[in-house]
Amino acid sequence: MKYKILLLDPNPVSLDISSRELGQRGLNIVGATTFDEACSHLREDGAIHVVLTEWELPFNTEAGSGRLEGSEMIRAFLKLRYEVNIFLLTDEKYAPNVTTGGLLNGYFYKGDRDWDDVVRKVRNEVTNSKNRAPFFEKLVEYANKAKDSWHTPGHASGFSIKSSPWVKDYYDFFGPNLFRSDVSVSVPMLDSLLHPTGIIKEAEELAARAFSARYTFFSTNGTSTSNKILLQTLLKPGDAILLDRNCHKSVHHGVVLAGAEPIYLMPSVNNVYGIFGPVPKKRIFEAMDGALAARKPVKALILTNCTYDGLTYDIAHIVQEAHQRGIKVIVDEAWYGYARFHPEFYPCAMEAGADYATQSTHKTMSAFSQASMIHVNDPDFEKIQDFFWENFNMHTSTSPQYPMIASLDAARKQMAMEGYGLLARTLELARSLREAINSLEKFRVLDLDDLISDELRNGIDKVRLDPTKLTIDVTKSGLSSREVERLLLGKHNIQIEKSTFNTLTVLITIGATYSKLNRLYLALANIESLCGNLADQPANGVLKDFRLSLSPIRFKPRYAFYCDGEPVPLRAGAGRVSTGMVTPYPPGIPLLVPGQVITEEIVAALQMYRDHHVEIHGLNEGLVKVMTVEEEASLVRRGFEIKDNRTG
Repeated sequence: MKYKILLLDPNPVSLDISSRELGQRGLNIVGATTFDEACSHLREDGAIHVVLTEWELPFNTEAGSGRLEGSEMIRAFLKLRYEVNIFLLTDEKYAPNVTTGGLLNGYFYKGDRDWDDVVRKVRNEVTNSKNRAPFFEKLVEYANKAKDSWHTPGHASGFSIKSSPWVKDYYDFFGPNLFRSDVSVSVPMLDSLLHPTGIIKEAEELAARAFSARYTFFSTNGTSTSNKILLQTLLKPGDAILLDRNCHKSVHHGVVLAGAEPIYLMPSVNNVYGIFGPVPKKRIFEAMDGALAARKPVKALILTNCTYDGLTYDIAHIVQEAHQRGIKVIVDEAWYGYARFHPEFYPCAMEAGADYATQSTHKTMSAFSQASMIHVNDPDFEKIQDFFWENFNMHTSTSPQYPMIASLDAARKQMAMEGYGLLARTLELARSLREAINSLEKFRVLDLDDLISDELRNGIDKVRLDPTKLTIDVTKSGLSSREVERLLLGKHNIQIEKSTFNTLTVLITIGATYSKLNRLYLALANIESLCGNLADQPANGVLKDFRLSLSPIRFKPRYAFYCDGEPVPLRAGAGRVSTGMVTPYPPGIPLLVPGQVITEEIVAALQMYRDHHVEIHGLNEGLVKVMTVEEEASLVRRGFEIKDNRTG
């Protein structure tokens, strides 16, 4: 499909002439004479990628309605669609009279009547900034050269298996193109992920432009590795970091690797559904001030935005407050990578001023699993760039998967060219599915007020809900969420994202369709019809009024992690210090991290999770690993005990 150019001119005669001249030269023109009409086109037509506009437009066609001009008008367009390229096509002769602070992509004076120049510049801008996937294209070119392979990998473009009587099905399933494109770092024309100077660097620069970053780096081992790279870059042994206890376990692992002191922030907890939400802003700000007052070397704050359940922070305000205190901000956007491409989700971390963001491109866009990106806007990054590359090389394979890199390049191109339209459609699908499920009697999609805790209802935190993440309350069905999940999978061949005790979560992605939507609705309707009178009984496995607070961190995680420790029965662990991480799924938040004191409350919570048949990582055959008495005493003697460091 051809991209479109929105041509804006308050003079209908001039608009007609310009439209005809540009249309004859192959541009796909959509015309408008007013600001309101222009905004309507931008909202409704995701194929528009360029705006050619006069310096000012009337708001609408009514007489005396006022006009909007200059940078104010252009900012309004970019607020609707940040990714469009905006050029002036104007009767104004002098560029200093139309200064917009760098918001424009170019300028054309109508009096020149050089329509070929307009077409050439517009096409060049779209091609260079969006409509290319240079690494993917180069990989295809190389694969099609059919070169003889005298290097790794061992399958040699598939020749080792294509005629095998035993594993030819392996070759047939994945197909020849995958094996031809699975090449070695020995191929110079495909650049090096560990030291990009050519085609990978070009693809990363295009990604940085698309995601509003100064730099973007491709990662081929997921956001887990991306988080570890950043934490080891920004933190030295002894430094402190503020982190949400609801963060991904890779963040906790990064703290161990860096030898840093964690200052944990207790997230808000929805006690009805057992859902962990954002950390209240007041708690974040008090923790920052408290740590600095205690003269702790706080270097960074890391938050997850949005949460697994789709709850978002007022991230711009938090970034502003952290920067005023000299603290860098990292945002784990594993579940929110598409946020830059539709105003329903603005602002993303980079737009909000965060220093770093990590994104699971594979989770929310069209890249292969494990494909991730690191985005950088830190003004001080050049000072630590060499150290960043040391850490990047430490965690990245010297034999990265080239099709995965190509998938990052192609996913960026897709979002740059059709992200707005895809997300607009996804939002409509989410609204439709929400309405359909809510028409049932025994299932209900939870809204923002249902999901947040009491302490977030004061309006100060400005928490929002990503509408593409639907949390479904199954309580009225009389079934546990695990039972509903098994019915969906076993009877209806439908796999959901996750479940808690009384909820299911489904993700509406850019790959969703109305067929899938209706199949899910009909499956739930079928399950509802089978429930009978179960809803009159207490739901099996539903957690009632879940409450939990987190205990103190007695030793830095790194020291506790490297202790030999001893396994003890869970009940005997109360009062001891954990050497590992214990994480129930759901909800996926570590209840214990290395160095944390095990309390009776945590023991009771883990027993409750186990009784509900929840998968628990780090609790092996009912045993929890703790520090020995001698190890605790040794760390105290050496001065490694953290005093008065409770979770925020």
